[in-house]
Amino acid sequence: MKQLVRMFVVVVVVAVGLMYLTAYLNSSQGYTGGNTLTIYNWGDYIDPELIAEFEEETGIKVIYQTFDSNEAMLTKIEQGGTTFDISIPSEYAISKMKEEGLLVPLDKSKLPNLKHIDPAFLNLSFDEGNEYSIPYFWGTVGVVFNPDMVDGLTFNSWEDLWDPRLRNKILLLDGAREVMGMGLNSLGYSLNDTEESHLQEAKRKLNRLTPNVKAIVGDEIKMLLAGEEAAVGLVWSGDASEIMGENEKLDYVVPSEGSNLWFDNMVIPRTARNIEGAHLFMNFMLDPEVAARNAEYVGYSTPNAKALEFLPEEISGDERFYPSRELTGKLEVYENLGKRMLAHYNELFLEFKMHRK
Repeated sequence: MKQLVRMFVVVVVVAVGLMYLTAYLNSSQGYTGGNTLTIYNWGDYIDPELIAEFEEETGIKVIYQTFDSNEAMLTKIEQGGTTFDISIPSEYAISKMKEEGLLVPLDKSKLPNLKHIDPAFLNLSFDEGNEYSIPYFWGTVGVVFNPDMVDGLTFNSWEDLWDPRLRNKILLLDGAREVMGMGLNSLGYSLNDTEESHLQEAKRKLNRLTPNVKAIVGDEIKMLLAGEEAAVGLVWSGDASEIMGENEKLDYVVPSEGSNLWFDNMVIPRTARNIEGAHLFMNFMLDPEVAARNAEYVGYSTPNAKALEFLPEEISGDERFYPSRELTGKLEVYENLGKRMLAHYNELFLEFKMHRK
């Protein structure tokens, strides 16, 4: 009996030892998530064929989950109950995630394709040195309009939105930063302004826009504008590209007073289990041909300079989506305003929405 007990103890000790050895080897390689990679991204923000190709090349199974706002993504990762190996937040969310210790530093030695990124999109204020993030897409916030429905307005100025000829013809994104930013920019203020008198002035001006606003909507803004259910829309540039692909009569412009220049970057959240796989996926997406195919599918602007060579001229040469340095110099990146000020922006935006009712 004692011999059986000793044999059982030996088996248990060996099994436990092997378990810890395996865990150590995996963690030392940064690869603790087995044969899966969980990606947390915006909806319809990657060519599905590329995911299939990555799976075939690496043998790693991709689990793809989506979010509809940076705030929803942040909440999920802060809670820590779900494992995500890669997420693709916007610049101000990346800044916040850095502050809260929610990100894993990148190993640049595993990202040789990083060399293809245009230096203009690296080393930006929200992640100097790109210690935690790699550019994925970038773009602007502007105005899509139907020339047949706006009585000659060109929207080179935000002021055009307040024209009485647009009564009940405008759709707005359901986003506090975008709408408040538009109001602030129209007054000549920064879209990151925190001066209370300026914020109140912007809200009062937005209230005066109410007669022209048909609705404040989410993703359905693309379908509504393409279907000519409204004449004008405040949109992100990538959505504008998709809308214009559905209805060639429409046009897109960034008003001259300035607007948002946004960046979505790939990051590795601290919940990651498959860090090795995350780097493999990032490097795969940084391949110029892959980046070009992804940009053509999604419709947003790629930061991959080499990828531009693989895009059709009608895409890479379109200054509405690849604007000049002169225009981008007038644009601003959303800054991390902090919890209190962001809540205040949301409150002012809610008050504007309530004013419409």
